[in-house]
Amino acid sequence: MRKFIPLFLLPLVCIVLWGCPYDSPYGIDAAAQENIDESLLGSWAAFVAKPAYDQQHLEDPVKIIFSKNTDQEYNIAITGYIDELKPYHVITNDTIKGTAFISIVSSRQFLNCFIKGRMYLAEIKRHDDNLSILCLAEKFTVRYLKNSKDLRREIEFHSKFDASPAYDDFFVARNLKKVN
Repeated sequence: MRKFIPLFLLPLVCIVLWGCPYDSPYGIDAAAQENIDESLLGSWAAFVAKPAYDQQHLEDPVKIIFSKNTDQEYNIAITGYIDELKPYHVITNDTIKGTAFISIVSSRQFLNCFIKGRMYLAEIKRHDDNLSILCLAEKFTVRYLKNSKDLRREIEFHSKFDASPAYDDFFVARNLKKVN
């Protein structure tokens, strides 16, 4: 009977990992190559849906602040009621802080966010005066990626052939509006 316990736990582990944001030890590019987009600088705010159970719909305010670190890199701070992220050990007080740079893949903008030793990848989409930051889900690839070049190639493949992008629904900020 003890031999079968791992077989029963495997589907549970797969389901739990299926809902995580994609993180990597490296970014799409090994180093920042694009200049910062000045229009991103400043504070952006929106209400973000929280993970909820029993068909409840909960939202919390979140603010994302972009400031210039270098000509090719941003300082990024994410504040708000983000208690769900505490198990990931990325929050200091009530803020997630890191650095970020932009990569262009198949004419789409991606943000490479370096937070607490891991690189998180998110697509940046703009519509009118709104900004959406859509984190890639862990399930976007099943391949073992060894470097930035492999990661870029996999995102290009995913962009061309996957009908629906693999975004992590719990780690997206849609329709952010610029605030003071």
